[in-house]
Amino acid sequence: MELYWLSVINHNGRSTRIKRSKQSIPKKLDSLGIETNVTLAPFTTFGIGGPADFLFRAKSSGELIEVLSIAQEMGLPYFLMGKGANLLIGDRGFAGLIIICEISGINFLGEGLVRVGAGVETYPNLITATVDKGLSGLHHFVGIPSTVGGAMWQNLHFLSPAPNRSRTIFIEEFVETATIFSEEKEIKVVDKDYFKFSYDYSILHDRKDLVLSVDFLLDREDPLKLQQIMNENLGWRKTRHPDLQKFGSAGSIFKKIQGIGAGRLIDICGLKGKIHGGAQIFERHANIIINRGGATASDVLALIDLAQTAVAREHGHDLEPEITFVGEF
Repeated sequence: MELYWLSVINHNGRSTRIKRSKQSIPKKLDSLGIETNVTLAPFTTFGIGGPADFLFRAKSSGELIEVLSIAQEMGLPYFLMGKGANLLIGDRGFAGLIIICEISGINFLGEGLVRVGAGVETYPNLITATVDKGLSGLHHFVGIPSTVGGAMWQNLHFLSPAPNRSRTIFIEEFVETATIFSEEKEIKVVDKDYFKFSYDYSILHDRKDLVLSVDFLLDREDPLKLQQIMNENLGWRKTRHPDLQKFGSAGSIFKKIQGIGAGRLIDICGLKGKIHGGAQIFERHANIIINRGGATASDVLALIDLAQTAVAREHGHDLEPEITFVGEF
């Protein structure tokens, strides 16, 4: 009898492993084209992560539901990914099945309604398509790596346009309905209220629902005006965020504290530019950690602990991670 490792999540969001039988795994997964022992670093914006026991790319709602049902039937741990942003995968990888959601499709239904598969990248694919049609709303999120499913998970957000940038704009503002496969194993259409959106949160954090597609309701606007706003947002991001073509990053590491940006508190502690191994607290934005090349999850965790300790000591605040920790560290 073979063995597989079952990830068990601890109170700190990280995992340990225990042994379980996997006698039936090859028969049930091989027919789906499951990949085995796949290094996860290339599937994340951080460029960090050890191997997954199994990996499957779900290109349709049917495939996603099928592989999920098999994993649940077998008691096999699984984790659903899109673009691989806003997460840190452990150096020892994930003991179970990683499902990459690649459900495609952008369908313009008329009257500003757009139906989009959960695996579609918000930028450039979806944003470019809607702006070309003169549809306003999603252009605010230009330059942010995410899929539609990931955007729903975290309630994707960005600051309102220049000059003031005084308001945070959330993806929830443009959601009309979504088709989900619920944890009760039902395909259903739900409205935006179902997701209980708030800052960096949706009900998907607490339920095992899968988003299959989302209907966005967008207003008409001059494409040239939308492109101007996009260019301004990209320019603004360039001054504060790393170039993902050069450095890996998961975006903001910590949540805001009572409206105060975590980066400001970390900066006051003098931690900008601090290096541990291949990871560094970004010199232009202290709430971002970059992979300078060859960084490990352990390197990132060391900087996270450094920032949390310093901010707690000097400001009396406990920094809560915004990113998700996946696998064994």
